[in-house]
Amino acid sequence: MATHIHLGHIYHIAGAPKVTEAAAALVSIPDGALVLDDAGRIVFCGDRAEIPPEYESGTVHDHRPGFLLPGFVDTHIHFPQTYAGDSYGGGQLLEWLTLCMFPSEAKFADPAFAQQAAVEFTNRRITSGTTAAMVFGSAFPHAQDALFTETKKAGLRIVSGRGIQTVGGDSAQPLMTSEEDAIRLTREEIDKWHGADTGDVATALLHVAIIPRFSLSVTIETLKNLGELYDEVRDRGVYVHSHLNENNRPGTGEVDSTKETYQVNSYLDTYDGKFLPGSAVGGKSLLGRRTILAHCVHCQDVELERMAETGTSVSHCPISQLFLGSGTMPWKRTVASGVNISAGTDFGGGDEWLIPRVLGDAFKVHITEPGDDGVSMHPAEMLFIGTLGGARALDMENRFGNFDVGKEADFVVVDPSGTPALDGPLRNAVRAADPDLARDQTLFALLMGIRETSIAEVYVAGRRAGSP
Repeated sequence: MATHIHLGHIYHIAGAPKVTEAAAALVSIPDGALVLDDAGRIVFCGDRAEIPPEYESGTVHDHRPGFLLPGFVDTHIHFPQTYAGDSYGGGQLLEWLTLCMFPSEAKFADPAFAQQAAVEFTNRRITSGTTAAMVFGSAFPHAQDALFTETKKAGLRIVSGRGIQTVGGDSAQPLMTSEEDAIRLTREEIDKWHGADTGDVATALLHVAIIPRFSLSVTIETLKNLGELYDEVRDRGVYVHSHLNENNRPGTGEVDSTKETYQVNSYLDTYDGKFLPGSAVGGKSLLGRRTILAHCVHCQDVELERMAETGTSVSHCPISQLFLGSGTMPWKRTVASGVNISAGTDFGGGDEWLIPRVLGDAFKVHITEPGDDGVSMHPAEMLFIGTLGGARALDMENRFGNFDVGKEADFVVVDPSGTPALDGPLRNAVRAADPDLARDQTLFALLMGIRETSIAEVYVAGRRAGSP
């Protein structure tokens, strides 16, 4: 059996811990070896000196003194905002959407422009080490076709779906469809692209999600029809993705506007089939193990509990929350609910493509939460939400997310020499005498200092991304 041996300092979160257990599950192997079979599955992860004899003849890829980390998982990023990062002039969320994002996304009506963006988007994922992503898609089917096609060519993992809008203001008009077309186009995308690369969703890299933009961009009829559609396709492994509790500006922000429009007790109720006045049940729930809701900055306890109960995951997007003035997702309260937490760049609400930048900002915002709410995130918790937590959010933890034997080998090779601001501290910074703390300090410095220039190689299921 042909094998490949990748050498480097390995960090990963082993097993299937909760985020609160990540520190205990952290594995660090300074002289590490990751051995893959010819199918791209992990057959050994451990010290180089302990490679089993049957694998010693494998092809060696020596990345030392670099690092091997699980591939980064971005659970919230916007394809039609590829060229719209750092957009100025829109104020907070709703104004920013109206003045900046809707017009930018409308440009994807041009097939040539959409194709160009699909290439750019895919290349940026590779340079950022993002091996798997939940991608909020374009409203235009030709743009989605380009995205899936380019992703397949690059060998990356993706879950995406066209952004569904059936109501909105003037600037959103080019992105909107009729109620009938909202369902028809979504169904057609599922039939065309869900599992299309292998024909089996259990082995596929390409997956489709049902993506209502957010509750204010659809109607009660849309939510009812999407619930019916999801009930039909849930067993096919289709996903759901949207936004939740992002902006709570009193009276005119997203949260209050949603509750006023729908006359519901909570924003989450609208996705849970309870979108009639008084949170009466009006249709089927969109929540579940393959549902990811972005932001969740201003959730009520009952919302977090319901998400945990249904297996719905949070995509934590601290960069965009800073960029749009949305506030800080309360770390301790969210973790205490038991809900799974993953990480999202939210480009272009966020202005970074790189998941380690998200993890760095997560550390900064949570240590500055007021009073007893402030917490210094453990580096293992940071690594968890950017890797294993993302795989869990995508309900594919059995396939990737860490280096457990038997999983598909998704990993990034980090070469600090490409980034002097990272390389110097890693070689020269003071480390604690306690070996566990020294290990944690090195991981923290690595996660905080990684930039695109640090990402040397990217592998998905053992195959180098972007290679023919």
